Amino acid sequence: MTGTTMDETILLAVESSCDETGIAVIAGGRRILSNVVASQTALHAATGGIVPEVAARAHLRWVVPVLDQALADAGIGLGDVEGIAVTHGPGLAGSLLVGINFAKTLAWVHDKPLVGVNHLEGHLYAAWLTDPGDDERAAPVFPLVALIVSGGHTFLVEMRDHLTYRLLGQTVDDAAGEAFDKVGRLLGLPYPGGPEVSRAAGAAIRHDAAFPRAWLGDSYDFSFSGLKTAARRTIDEARAGEGLPTGRVAAASEPDARLSDGAVAELSWGFQDAVVDVLVTKTIRAAEATGARSIVLGGGVAANGALRTRLAGEAEALGLPLIVPRPALCTDNGAMIGAAGARRFAAGERSDLALDASPSLPLARR
Repeated sequence: MTGTTMDETILLAVESSCDETGIAVIAGGRRILSNVVASQTALHAATGGIVPEVAARAHLRWVVPVLDQALADAGIGLGDVEGIAVTHGPGLAGSLLVGINFAKTLAWVHDKPLVGVNHLEGHLYAAWLTDPGDDERAAPVFPLVALIVSGGHTFLVEMRDHLTYRLLGQTVDDAAGEAFDKVGRLLGLPYPGGPEVSRAAGAAIRHDAAFPRAWLGDSYDFSFSGLKTAARRTIDEARAGEGLPTGRVAAASEPDARLSDGAVAELSWGFQDAVVDVLVTKTIRAAEATGARSIVLGGGVAANGALRTRLAGEAEALGLPLIVPRPALCTDNGAMIGAAGARRFAAGERSDLALDASPSLPLARR
């Protein structure tokens, strides 16, 4: 596969694994012709987390308008599309079904080939994408180590060629992004908590809040459940020190029940530092052990500035390039599914109309 050349095949790609309806048009597996995302963040803010049934219904509401906008932005019609790629797992079953059934219907009605794409593979291939008007930048060099960090997944993988993966390590309990969101809620920050924790941490004046790290010996696996428990205890101690009730979550709408801004900033910094420390240390160690020639960072948490900055610094110290998509391409979107789908199309893969949702689909390996 190393020598496979990507032609200018135009793919339509559909992503609906969680709470964002994304449809994109991709040319040649790398060039973004359009990339439209309808986010449900405001919809789920009231519950402080994603309600699967609500998410699925929102996908039904937005999938046709998003398709129309994606085609308009690309300046093409469905007749110009040469294939359709769609996320078929992992993710929320109801959300996946909306995207899969929509993509299958388009493929059947317009007689287009279809290929199912692993959502995690999409996050990996976001590193190959280029924006409209940009010069095509150098692709990641094999062999590489990729760290994918999101609300539902945290794993390290080695790639020695396209579509060829060796899982090095993964979370044994909670994902890093989920831990960010839960700790953000404990701190009384708005949903989603991850970006809010990062923003608060950037305002910290003192950097002495200490949180534990779960190293798990020499393993490349991750664990964040214990860190969440430690964060709850530390936050309760801080609340008691400020004369606030403990053992409860202060809503963002209860300013009098929240910790002071200074305490929130310091605790956010300490928690973030613990997560980033483990993620970066294990990634760099894996890159050295595998003889990687580049490092890829992807997934929603890859938008975290502290993670990007520290991993970039340590990769540079090793003389390795770090490839990180811009933040909008780190979160769920159709373009990343198009990039991965193009590789599978080039390899001759096709899915039939029996393609179904696979909520717990593991990353495929060869």
